[in-house]
Amino acid sequence: MRLLSTLYRRFSRLIHEVAKFGTVGALAYVTQLATTNLFWYGLGLPELAGQALGTVCATVVAFLGNRFWTFRHRSHSGLLLSYALFFGLNGVGLLIQLACLWFTAAVLGLDGPLARNIAGNVVGVGLGSLFRFWSYKKWVFRAPRQVISRDPGPA
Repeated sequence: MRLLSTLYRRFSRLIHEVAKFGTVGALAYVTQLATTNLFWYGLGLPELAGQALGTVCATVVAFLGNRFWTFRHRSHSGLLLSYALFFGLNGVGLLIQLACLWFTAAVLGLDGPLARNIAGNVVGVGLGSLFRFWSYKKWVFRAPRQVISRDPGPA
């Protein structure tokens, strides 16, 4: 029990960030599904346009949730710079997802609905989410700068 308590104290901030990141991601995923289907079936937009607009809506939800809730304790550069970095890193996450789909179909020769969903929506989203979490912490929502005192203190 003591080991668990020690581990929790050591990693509590990371545990809370991961939980919040997952919650925001789930909300963004639901937003993606709802808005894409609204654009397709409610507004009659073509498939690619509906998918692109649904992705943009989900990315906005994810950015706002992560900036103002998940990583609110971290430094924030300008909103425009943060948003540009966020979209760019989401693009890399999407490439990771597409690479998983490509590998499964082209290299492994698996191209059925189950293989596509496992490759893209389980493995690809999982690896892409790991990359996003790491990269958001590193570049978008950086840790606050520590002030180093040059005062040697009392002699």
